[in-house]
Amino acid sequence: MTYLPLVAGLLAAGALAGITAGLLGVGGGIVMVPAMALAFEALGYDSAVYQHVAVGTSLAVIISTGFASARAHHAKGAVMLDLVRLWSVPLIAASLAGGLMAGLYSGDALRLVFGGVAILLAANSMLSLQQKLMGHLRESPMTHRICAALIGYISALMGIGGGSLSVPTLNAFGHTMHKAVGTSAAFGLLLAIPGAIGFVVSGWMVEGRPPLSLGYVNLPALLLIGVVASLTAPVGAALAHKTQQHILKRIFAVYLLFIGSRMIFQAITG
Repeated sequence: MTYLPLVAGLLAAGALAGITAGLLGVGGGIVMVPAMALAFEALGYDSAVYQHVAVGTSLAVIISTGFASARAHHAKGAVMLDLVRLWSVPLIAASLAGGLMAGLYSGDALRLVFGGVAILLAANSMLSLQQKLMGHLRESPMTHRICAALIGYISALMGIGGGSLSVPTLNAFGHTMHKAVGTSAAFGLLLAIPGAIGFVVSGWMVEGRPPLSLGYVNLPALLLIGVVASLTAPVGAALAHKTQQHILKRIFAVYLLFIGSRMIFQAITG
């Protein structure tokens, strides 16, 4: 069995994930998880395990991409530190809980979570549903903490940096796109560290994982994607401040619909 296709696919996923992390503040996981799952599937690894490994490894990668992206956005004054302080405790606690509980979910359950949330995100991106429902709650600290906990837990189960959820939430609370993207990059770092730790612990004794995996974190994929994604994240951050965001939102919505539908179909058909 040759690993060249896997290496090439992971390198490409890393470059795309890094640019996406900086461009949209989404941590890159929304790209990395499907890419890694597809690569592990193609190599014949256990379908009951490889989705967990893709999610756990994605969270580990986001530690580096989130740091690089957050630093680049902070240099441009786009990270709202008051919100980072408000969100930090529930975000960290919920993400750790999600990682530790990952073993309770089957591979198909994780695919359904990923696919269902992806489709809801696409609908919200096009119809601004969240802004209509939550805009009037922007001044409530408790609402912020509840949102942080939900985003931390769901993001951990999906293997994403939370930007796909936190950016529209911050938009609904009245913050500009650039501030929302920059702050969400910092959120991604805060949730990725405890989430990845949780996936290492919960997958420690599980059989059928790809070689050289630490719990549900695969070290070769972490290295390949992490290095490339860290190098390309600042490029995405620079592009974010030069690009018309409404165009990006439409392209991203189509991508989410496609990936979400594929994940759900795969889970249902087994």
